[in-house]
Amino acid sequence: MFSSFLGLAPSCSACGADFGKADAGDGPAFFVMFLVGILVTPPVLLVQVLFDPPYWVHLIIWSPVILGLSVALLRPFKSLLFALQWKNHAEEAQWQSIGKHGE
Repeated sequence: MFSSFLGLAPSCSACGADFGKADAGDGPAFFVMFLVGILVTPPVLLVQVLFDPPYWVHLIIWSPVILGLSVALLRPFKSLLFALQWKNHAEEAQWQSIGKHGE
């Protein structure tokens, strides 16, 4: 499905299906940022309340955690959004289709 870490292959290597119409865009990055923020914020606040470390300690501790979680979750979220688009035959809106349904 992937040709590089986050790049989708142009077609399926098993069945030859064209992946050209499916594009997750910025959706995976948004959902990953949202989830990582929710997962990291409580431990950051807990460490701050319990130990009151200086800000550079937070930077050293939480930067790798945030980066690692983000990189680890990007590919699964991209494949999930691609699979949902593929299953539901979702594609970009076009001016012609808007006019037909908007009447």
